[in-house]
Amino acid sequence: MIKRDALLSKLIDYKDKDIIKIITGIRRCGKSYLLFEIFYQYLIQQGIDKEHIIRINLESKKNENLRDGNQLYQYVEKQILDEKRYYIFIDEIQMVDGFEDVVNGIKNDFNSDLYITGSNSKLLSSDINTKLRGRGIEIKVYPLSFKEYYENIGGDRQKAFNSYIMYGGMPYLMSLNKDYEKTEYLKMLNETIGFKDIIERNQIKNESLFNSVLELLCSQIGSVVSPNKIANALKSNNFKTADNETISNYLKYICDGFLFYKVSRYDLKGKEYLKTMNKYYVCDMGLRNEKLNFRQIEMTHILENIVYLELIRRNYIVDIGKNNKKEIDFVARTYQDLYYIQVSVSIEGKETKEREISAFKGLDDGYKKIVITMDNNPLIQLERGYKMINIFDFLLNDNILKEI
Repeated sequence: MIKRDALLSKLIDYKDKDIIKIITGIRRCGKSYLLFEIFYQYLIQQGIDKEHIIRINLESKKNENLRDGNQLYQYVEKQILDEKRYYIFIDEIQMVDGFEDVVNGIKNDFNSDLYITGSNSKLLSSDINTKLRGRGIEIKVYPLSFKEYYENIGGDRQKAFNSYIMYGGMPYLMSLNKDYEKTEYLKMLNETIGFKDIIERNQIKNESLFNSVLELLCSQIGSVVSPNKIANALKSNNFKTADNETISNYLKYICDGFLFYKVSRYDLKGKEYLKTMNKYYVCDMGLRNEKLNFRQIEMTHILENIVYLELIRRNYIVDIGKNNKKEIDFVARTYQDLYYIQVSVSIEGKETKEREISAFKGLDDGYKKIVITMDNNPLIQLERGYKMINIFDFLLNDNILKEI
């Protein structure tokens, strides 16, 4: 069984609390496995009767009738035979039209602890949250972090990291040994996510244009982009219908499907968000690499993307920092901490080192300034108390930002 201890801990924290647990994430990132296997086994170990755990997978053909809200409610009602608490898991709830009423009905009418999963961020729209009467809490599931990946695969750390940045952290990959098997799986997954979860759901008619936008986004992780910039690039490739509104919609659909994350730029001096030229980071390097036929395997942007994913996985709010004319890769904050973070493959060269730390100049606010790098040279010294963290130390220690 694949270990996902941090996510299991979150579910345990919310267990039996009077709130609907909404588990979100991209398709095949491990939401169902977390709920139907890991958390299910935990409940059994805690002495919960199997009869008091109701598991419903709405993607299954045999449960097709339960995609009707009334039938889903009636099915749950028939499974509840006494006044004891029932633990109810419903997978891919967005397949039920008007699921909010069904979920509210189950929560109100039965002694239940309710968990639902979904592969689209529309689950969390303000309108839906209103219909759930503010009783939902999101638990975000991502593909395996490097720490989770390495804990499960073991062996040589650098070899494991090389495989991770090439093929990503989709859990099913753990069962595949050959490179061609991993490639074929990622290709199938990209086609499923692109078509079923985004194109079909949003009724996109120009599939060729959409796929070109997606490929361009994959090729520019960590770069500043805008709908206008993308539209101009595509028009030069004979996509005459590539207008700003269409591109903006496509970017929203891609992010709604958890395939990419949009990161805003924040002016640290002006104390305001900049309205244009955001960055987009992919949810999984394997999906990105397969989409590009494993071209552009360059460590600079890959490392930056992996650090970003790790920061949001650790519940940091992350922005791009604009410090006068310099850019700070990430400004990561919680309600009590803030960190300025630069990401660089190496800072052993004098020019590279000066370029990276120059972004911190003038920020005399007492918060930590950190460079995350693949360097592991204890002789590298940074000025003014700036800190350097090796990428493995960062990825394998959840608390390292606080500890240094």
